[in-house]
Amino acid sequence: MAGGARPGVACEGLYGRRVPVQTRRVTQAAITVRLARPRDAEAIAVVHDAAWREAYRGIIPGRELEQMVQRRGPSWWRTVLERGGRIAVLDFDDAVRGYISYGRNRLTVSPYRGEIFELYVAPECQGLGFGRRLFTAARRDLSGNRIPGLLVWALADNDRACQFYRHLGGIKVREREEHFGAEVRARHAFGWV
Repeated sequence: MAGGARPGVACEGLYGRRVPVQTRRVTQAAITVRLARPRDAEAIAVVHDAAWREAYRGIIPGRELEQMVQRRGPSWWRTVLERGGRIAVLDFDDAVRGYISYGRNRLTVSPYRGEIFELYVAPECQGLGFGRRLFTAARRDLSGNRIPGLLVWALADNDRACQFYRHLGGIKVREREEHFGAEVRARHAFGWV
């Protein structure tokens, strides 16, 4: 409440008049990070769709981006979850607002044994610390399962993602190219020991 007023107490308004403060119930929305279940597939697909379109518009050519988004509908996510894919979701205000998929590094020879494959937050919820919560939960889970070190790839042109990983202490350890149709984009790998 503004001005530190207590509910139901009169406070001084404009021009020194005493104005009663409306009593209202304030609720806090719960924020949780949990392992995803197959029934979360549709919500994950919605976050994926919105986050990819927002993050990669102007970076990945339009047709290729559209094809990539379309391939990842609810049935694709449900299949991944049913096969044991490690995906955590962030629930906020009774809805999935972000997800992270992670596991053992796909590169067999690497000091970074764990890898984050994807970390996305719904565009309207970015900047609230949700990405950090997902990252921390995945890193803790990997460490708890004796998978030390962590690697994550980001397109070099995705400034927001690269800044995010640097802010979390990631150090650029590799660079590769990725092809999108006839176009090529650089990818950076960020690592944590």
